[in-house]
Formats: sequence, structure tokens, C-alpha cells
Amino acid sequence: MNHVGKFDRPVPGDNKPMEWVSDVSAEMLRQMGVKYISLNPGASYRGFHDSLVNYLGNQDPQMLLCLHEDHAVSIAHGYSKVADEMMGCVLHSNVGLMHGLMGIFNAWCDRAPILVMGATGPVDAPLRRPWIDWIHTAKDQGALLRNYVKYDDEPRSAEAIIETMLRANIMAQQAPKGPVYVCFDAGLQETRLKEGEAKIPDVSRFKLADPPPASADAVAKVAGLLASGKNIVFMYGRMSAKTEDWERRVRLAELAGAGVITDLKNRVSFPTSHALHIGAPSNWVTPLGQEELLKADVVVSFDWIDLAGSFKPLTSRGGVKGQIVNCTVDSYVHNGWSADHFGLAPADVPVLADPDVFVGQLLDALEAKLGGKKRWDGKAKPKADPVPQEDKPADSKIAPRDIAFALKEARGDHKLTLSRVPLGWAADSWDFEHPLDYMGNDGGGGLGSGAGNAIGVALALLETDRVTVSILGDGDFMQGGSALWTAAHYKIPVLYIVSNNRSNFNDEVHQEAMATQRGRPVENRWIGQRIDEPALDLANYARSQGLTADGPIEKVGDLVAAFKKGLAAVAAGEPYLIDVVVQPGYSAPMVTRASGEASTGSAS
Repeated sequence: MNHVGKFDRPVPGDNKPMEWVSDVSAEMLRQMGVKYISLNPGASYRGFHDSLVNYLGNQDPQMLLCLHEDHAVSIAHGYSKVADEMMGCVLHSNVGLMHGLMGIFNAWCDRAPILVMGATGPVDAPLRRPWIDWIHTAKDQGALLRNYVKYDDEPRSAEAIIETMLRANIMAQQAPKGPVYVCFDAGLQETRLKEGEAKIPDVSRFKLADPPPASADAVAKVAGLLASGKNIVFMYGRMSAKTEDWERRVRLAELAGAGVITDLKNRVSFPTSHALHIGAPSNWVTPLGQEELLKADVVVSFDWIDLAGSFKPLTSRGGVKGQIVNCTVDSYVHNGWSADHFGLAPADVPVLADPDVFVGQLLDALEAKLGGKKRWDGKAKPKADPVPQEDKPADSKIAPRDIAFALKEARGDHKLTLSRVPLGWAADSWDFEHPLDYMGNDGGGGLGSGAGNAIGVALALLETDRVTVSILGDGDFMQGGSALWTAAHYKIPVLYIVSNNRSNFNDEVHQEAMATQRGRPVENRWIGQRIDEPALDLANYARSQGLTADGPIEKVGDLVAAFKKGLAAVAAGEPYLIDVVVQPGYSAPMVTRASGEASTGSAS
């Protein structure tokens, strides 16, 4: 099956059954239903690579060549955000794995199910080539990433490969989801199979368990709180992209009459235009959200990222006084290495369950308790007045907020999926109405994954009528920009909009904060931060990799036409980039380290 726009078709082989151990690894991917596998080549898995091409015929899974290992991981991560299923990626021994570690950490923090495959050796020393196979062999390669994968193994036989990959398939996709790592011995992969060796079982019999539900007692207790609460706040965090789960979340909020807070770090979990949505989605709880939390007599967190941190700014005002319900299965995977468990939040009712399963349970229990009558009185929860679009002269310089306004005007009938937005995104000017409208951030807070993530998102949306748009800062884009070649080569349609302030502006804000605290000149904040003189030619950079590109766009009056042209091209199946030069600043507040309070400083 030809899944993507361009298919690298190999010369037909002899279609023999499995002959080599690497054929077993490849066949397992096919039997497990893996559709795509992203990679940057490496001699450590040359046997496996051959099996993908000459045994499988580069179909099911289809290979996507990347120019950097981090792109291979980021593409798989982006795919999982939409599909909620596992994609494969392959990394070369030692050095390739090290290159891919940031992407793997992102996937870990984002609870994204990806199958990372690597190689080492040959483990048997006499089989190693001089020099190179020694520095590319590790006694325990899994030690490089064990703290941020759910499972890793290095199988030492064809039979062991079968069980390892079956287990990895289950571990990656069982809640809480996450990346897994399988390391192949290069020498073993290049070994011929013995007759009758490695019979692959019926993979369909190795099923995933249902996501864990809450206990009956917990459901009854929380349903009682929702039936009697006067001011209820739901905090919808890491939740599924399935339409049926989305609809249940809306019904539960309406039934309970609960205000809803959502988070830009996660894919969208609730319609932001709904009257029950509080304020606009943000990377941090907005002042409006904080006020509702202070008033609440019941707060229910559905796998909210950093619940304790969200409560911290409220401590000086007495903190959250209402009953706190914290639903998550995150404790199953915490090991403390990265402190990704965050602060310890109080929980009057801790619930160890999948958040979407818990929503369904609460919905049934509360409907029974209320006789199906909604507690919502039809009134809207607080929302800040959106900043109006300025009536600027056409030759005005562009502010970050102008990108959102222009894209809204340009989108027409296109159904847009925003795979990523920058820190300066004007969330109050853009509503999310569907679970595929926005796919969240990177997870680990590093730079460079945005371009690859967008390819994975678009890959998962190929058979839909949606158009993938990735809005990236210039610093983030340039760290991962060579991913564009993969989009061009395979004709994966993505519209890249680079919000280009020619600066590492987030750190300009931090340098201004330091200077202010220490009584030093704030005018020096730009030194060591600006990406200018020379300015990067991002459009030509994209063209050099095979994309159609436009820019630099420097005037407000040129934005809408440029976006319309780009959207039309992507809708027709073409990747496209637009370089938009913006003035430094943020549309949304940042957070100061001292208090956790939101603050823009004078830079906004």
C-alpha cells in the first residue's frame, strides 16, 4: 500500500520467506500493524534496513528517510499525537541514539507511544570491524535512555526478538503510554535463520488491556461532590484525541455545570469557545482561571500537567480551599530522574485511573444521580475580552498577534490542525472546536522538534480533509529545520509559518528580568540572543530542501494573501513555508521564577 505522496519503490526481489534474523524484526513490525518507520541510516542496523527494503518491499511499514536522528523520533511523536497509536523509528548505535535522545525525552514527557529501535555491535567481538564497531558498541546501550522509556531490551536470538517486540508493542500503548526501546545486535541481525526457527505467533492474541478505570468508591464519592458542589472547576489535561471522548468531556462539564480550564502544552481537550471554558487556553493558568480555582468548592484534575505548580501562585491568597480530585495514572511511570513528576499536589480524592475512562464513569454515575438533568444554568464562565485586531496600515510591521488574525481570515473553508504554536501565540483570538484542531507542545520543553512533529501530524492526517499548519519560532525552527527535506521528498503536506523575531526572545525576557533584579542596564538584554546580522534567509533555506517558500513577509498587508497561497498549496498536497518577520514580544504572559506568577515584563 502506498501511504504517502511519494513512494521509494525498490526493485522487486524473489519474495522468499524469512531467511535472516533481521527479516524477523521486519515481519514483526508488519504483523503489529506499524504503518511507517522513520530513520537516519546506520551500519549497525544494515541487516534490518535491508529487510525493510528487500524483504518487505518498503511497504507496511513504509520507510521515511530523515536527515537527523532527532527528526526520526519527532516525526513518530507527531504521528502518535493524532493517531494515538505507535509509529516506529530507528536510530544508529550509540551516536545516533544520542542524537535522538531529546526527541525520546519529549515523547516520554508527553506520554507518546513510539517504538524506538536501535542497534549495537556486533556484540560478539571477533565480528567487529576495526575501530568503528568498537566505538559504536555498548555493553548496555539502554542505559543511555532507560530513565525515560517504559521498557527496553536487547534480545539475543530470533525467538527473543519476537517476544521483545510483542512486549514493546503492549508497553508503549498501555496507559500511561510512552516510548519503548529495542536494541538489536548487529551481528545477530546478519545471521541466517535456521530451518524452522522463529515462528511468528498470531499477534492479534497479544492484546492491550483496557485502560484502568476508577474504583466504584472513587466514582461514587466524586459523583456526590459534583452533584452537590456550587462552584466546580474541571482541569482537562493529557487526554485522548478521540471524538467520542471529546463529546463525553463536553457532556460531563455541562451535566455538572463545571467551568473548564485547558492547557496549551497538551493537545486540545475541550472546545475553547464553549460557554463553560474559562478564559483562553494558556501554558499557565490564567488570572481568570486562578480566580475560579480560588472560588471553587470542587476541583477535578484530569491528568493535568504540574497540578501543584498551577496551585502555587494561589498560596499567598489562601490557596485552593475546595475538595481536590486528582485523576491520573502517571505514578505508574515516575522514576524521578527528570523531576517530571513535578510538585506534590494535595488530593482529597486521589483517583488512579485513565482520565477519559474516568470521565465516562462519572458521566454515567452523575446522570443516574441527577436523572439526566443538567446542573449548568446556561451562563457563561468568565472570559477576558479578546484583544481586538488593530486597524493597521498595510505597510505596518508585524506583531506576533497579527499571525493569528491573518490566518483566521485566510483559512476560508479549510479545516486547520495546528501542530504547534509559539510562546507568543494569541490564544484569545483563536478557538479550538475539534479534538484535531491543536496537537500541543513537545513535552520536554526543548527546541528543535516542531518541524518533525508537524510531519508526523500531517502523516497521520493524510486520509482526512484537514490541513496541517505548524507555527514555529525561528530559534525552534532552525534547530530542526532540516526535517523539511523529508516533507519535500515524500510530499507530506505541511504549511510551516515561521514567526521570525530574529532572536532567542524567551531568553531576552530572562536577561531583562536579571538586569532588573540586579539594577543593571536592561538595554543589554539582546546581547547573545539576537539571530541577526546576518539575518537568516529561511525561505531560501526551505527552497534548498525542495519546498515552495515565501518571504520574508515584513508588512501586515501581505500576510493574508501569503497565507491563502500557502494553504491552497498544502491542501493540494504540497509542503510550503512562509517566513514572517515579527516584532519581538509575546501575546501571552510568561512566568517568573521567583513566584510562579505570570508576567510579561516590559518586553511584551
